[in-house]
Amino acid sequence: MTTRTTRLQLDGVEYMVVEWTPAKPAELGALTVAERQVADLVARGATNATIAQLRKTSVRTVANQVNAILRKLRVPSRVHIAAMLPGRASK
Repeated sequence: MTTRTTRLQLDGVEYMVVEWTPAKPAELGALTVAERQVADLVARGATNATIAQLRKTSVRTVANQVNAILRKLRVPSRVHIAAMLPGRASK
């Protein structure tokens, strides 16, 4: 992912606009099968607790997987995970 920050001024108010380019498909391939499943659930809006229940694992394990996904995809938030997955950006 690459980011670019631009400052804009409109009617005396300064705004900071952050543009980002999503990860390449190869970066999505860096995810393990479990991480890909977790990423899909994150993209659907599931919380760590919900994902843990669905996957029959601990909330801490899910949190670690989400952190690994964020790191591997080089994105700052769960919303960015959703935007990167094919077919999920507009849902």
